[in-house]
Amino acid sequence: MASLRNAAIAFIASLPCRALASNIIDNNASPPNLSTVFNNSIFYTWRPRSHVLPPSGQIGDPCMHYTDPTTGLFHIGYLHNGAAGAKTSDLITWTDVAEDPTFIRAGGINDPVAVFDGSVIPYGINGTPTLLYTSVSYLPIQWTVPYTKGSETQSLAVTYDGGANFTKLEEGPVIPGPPFPVTNVTGFRDPYVFQSPQLDAAAISPEGTWYSVISGGIHGQGPSQFLFRQYDADFRDWEYLGEWWREEANSSWGDGTWAGRWGFNFEVGNVFALDTEGYNAEGEVFTTLGAEWSEVPIIPQVSQFREMLWAAGNITTSSNGSVHFDPTMAGKLDWGQWAYAAAGKLLPANSSTSTSSGTANDRFISYLWLTNNNFGTSAFPTMPQGWNSVLTTTRELAQGTIGNVIDNELVNETASWRVGSRDTATRTVELITLRQTIAREIRAAFVSNATRTFSQSGRSVSNSTSSYSNSNASSLAFQQSPISKFFMMTASIAFSSSARGSGDLKAGFKILGSEYESTAIYYQFSNESLIVDRSNSSAAALTTPGLLANNEAGRLRLFDIANGSNSSSIETLNLTIVVDNSVVEIFANDRFVLSTWIWSWYDESTQISFYHEGSGDVSFGNVTVYEGLVDAWPERVY
Repeated sequence: MASLRNAAIAFIASLPCRALASNIIDNNASPPNLSTVFNNSIFYTWRPRSHVLPPSGQIGDPCMHYTDPTTGLFHIGYLHNGAAGAKTSDLITWTDVAEDPTFIRAGGINDPVAVFDGSVIPYGINGTPTLLYTSVSYLPIQWTVPYTKGSETQSLAVTYDGGANFTKLEEGPVIPGPPFPVTNVTGFRDPYVFQSPQLDAAAISPEGTWYSVISGGIHGQGPSQFLFRQYDADFRDWEYLGEWWREEANSSWGDGTWAGRWGFNFEVGNVFALDTEGYNAEGEVFTTLGAEWSEVPIIPQVSQFREMLWAAGNITTSSNGSVHFDPTMAGKLDWGQWAYAAAGKLLPANSSTSTSSGTANDRFISYLWLTNNNFGTSAFPTMPQGWNSVLTTTRELAQGTIGNVIDNELVNETASWRVGSRDTATRTVELITLRQTIAREIRAAFVSNATRTFSQSGRSVSNSTSSYSNSNASSLAFQQSPISKFFMMTASIAFSSSARGSGDLKAGFKILGSEYESTAIYYQFSNESLIVDRSNSSAAALTTPGLLANNEAGRLRLFDIANGSNSSSIETLNLTIVVDNSVVEIFANDRFVLSTWIWSWYDESTQISFYHEGSGDVSFGNVTVYEGLVDAWPERVY
């Protein structure tokens, strides 16, 4: 362990100087109750270096993203004492928009209480970026309580200084509340602006019209997205087009296996169109949305149940001329219990980011809020840490395809995929789903900027023969492991055909391990799930009640893939695991993501191991570790 500690010290010494500041607490000693230590004394213990987060304090929902039409820089926003932001030329490194990154605060005539989410029209009033946001006059607002009229309105603000400040218009809200007679709402917030040639045609709108969906619901009916369209050139008047999407209260997509529940109230709805290359205004219509729900099916109860979902579907027109969104498939955007409030935006091919990376197509990129205090319900030691929550690694979204899939009972469900085409001769199908990948610039930077890169020889296992954490599990340490907690690992796991019927097979990896703590990430066929076993992840969780140790899990079906000659094999599980100190994001097969926290305590908890439990043939391969990640904030000084 001493040699490992010395190597870790050498690695840390290679980081930027400001990262050398040490914690007051000793991470080589047993952890105290962290809720009792001084403020900021564990500031660096779990702080990531490659994610978006403010210099200190709480980060909230991602929102208000846009590409500046003058500079070509991409701007990201997030709730932080109002709304704050940063800008980038490459999606890799970021600069705060000003010394104080907050660019709009509550306190105006329209928003005396709070500023909630909004979105930006890049060429808005007088051709400048224009923000449509929720201005709040009354709290509390929650889907379980009666709605106070006038509490949420939608207002405008314009930037004249490159996004450092958004100046509120000196006039009333441009959308003064829920449309008459839809007044008994569960919420009316988070306006998202977009353009859609398909909506132009369906709603008989002028070409290039801007639309806005506002998220919420109606008491006793269900969650909704309310649709508005631009009525005048200056965006000061918006015409209500109706509830373009509503679901029955607390219902689910199918049986709920693949997309959870629609809940009682929608939040943070985004609407966009995708093809297999990325953003395409003429492509398939997608929406991402937050769903708030309760375990009580009829009478709502106060709860913190939230899910971040996506859906794809068609735009239809009713006989009375109203337009509607009709889902054809739906799923979870992130299976992490604390990943929520996604916000995305078109990243055009002529942006500085796309130009510098040589990307020739428009893209849609998205971020989620990853809270580390369970939406304020756990006693996480926030003050000792000095910061709270992050935004997830940038994702590119596109229409995904899974080809050469055997046409059997595994494909025919109301699920997060749909059958795109069938080949009766080969008895195969092509499936359509949502594709989610790490933004190409970031993935390339994690590889090219790695301070250490090493590969691990593959391993084939048929039975568990030795003990690691219990009598049925086998774990073999890598020949090399990271010397830090900043790395990206890629790997593949192939299963034999007999694995499909195995009731006890688990296969994956253990990360952030030592003799004191470790985290298992594995796939099990019994419920087609990727599991993150956090029960032994953190020695600090044993002394600090606010560090939750519950497991995380998400559903992922591995299909049967035709190999020719009337044979088939189970789809290979392809994993990319990003570990940024305490933030862990698991990407699988370009269609599954689970983001979570691993609060490992000891500096020496960096070991990686193969993990196998139960009976069944498994082959591990293509294992590569890229250590170091990138410093996302080179200009910040703490």
